[in-house]
Amino acid sequence: MGDPAGVGPEIALKALRDLAPREAAGELALVLIGTASCMAEAAERLGMPARITADAGGWPNVRLIEAATTEKPIAPGRLSAEAGRLAFAAIERAVQLALAGEIDAIVTAPINKEALNKAGHAYAGHTEILADLTQSKGSCMMLAHDRLRVTHVSTHVALADVPSRVTPERLRRVFTLTHEALFDLGIDKPRIGVCALNPHAGEGGLFGREDQDIVAPVIEEFRAKGFAIEGPVPGDTIYVKALAGQFDAVVAMYHDQGHVAVKTLGFAMDPQTGLMSSLSGVNVTLGLPIIRTSVDHGTAFDIAGQGIANAASMIEAIDLAAQMVRARKQRR
Repeated sequence: MGDPAGVGPEIALKALRDLAPREAAGELALVLIGTASCMAEAAERLGMPARITADAGGWPNVRLIEAATTEKPIAPGRLSAEAGRLAFAAIERAVQLALAGEIDAIVTAPINKEALNKAGHAYAGHTEILADLTQSKGSCMMLAHDRLRVTHVSTHVALADVPSRVTPERLRRVFTLTHEALFDLGIDKPRIGVCALNPHAGEGGLFGREDQDIVAPVIEEFRAKGFAIEGPVPGDTIYVKALAGQFDAVVAMYHDQGHVAVKTLGFAMDPQTGLMSSLSGVNVTLGLPIIRTSVDHGTAFDIAGQGIANAASMIEAIDLAAQMVRARKQRR
């Protein structure tokens, strides 16, 4: 469900509605996890004829597993500890179901970090929550849209702390997870490009030595094992090469180095109004014992409850989760 004060309920309902033909054809089995009253209020407010129920499935009978209840009103676009509590409860219940094998994958709507913290859950975001709940160490984030897939060595840390996070151990973990994820996406011979940390890959040490002293040796180690991996490639050219088909995925060293590229490709603006016209892109958490994908945007409090949120990223996230489920089952 995500944060019920954000666009999560709206994009979830729109995705369930738009994917109904595929669910009826047996391609997907979709269940909503969250708070029934929040979802019912959202459906009524949006004029969507959804019936939130515990047993039925298939639009407009939205099957819901209730993670938590509330007697407090949740106002669209208003940050609150109660909304944070309900959002966390939905994630926690989804993880329980996935670990128990009752669902194949989790697709998450956006949460608000401040609301989570107000509710007593001190996490930087979904990735950290999921790692904690599944007792996983060394997970990493992948963003995907169209031909571009980007994993991250570091994410929610200050830029000043990034160089200390670029260690041989972390690089090995991210390279391995990236390679495995590409298999899950049906790519038989994965090709990975590694983005340099410094401008011009350090320019021989003039702009920093991390790329030649830390990153390059680990890349060579993986190449010796037979991995198709290249780098460090300067950040100002690596995405051009990836979009040209030279790499199936890029490993970015820090949050914005990866996010800017994917969001520039996936987010579209209306030149007439200056407003966002569409949002595409998927966030995948790698290194967990479960499959988890997510929309690649935030709670959008400014438009919550207005019926204008775009569900494209949610549908894309559901499609990618289903693709990963099928690929893993075939490999087994």
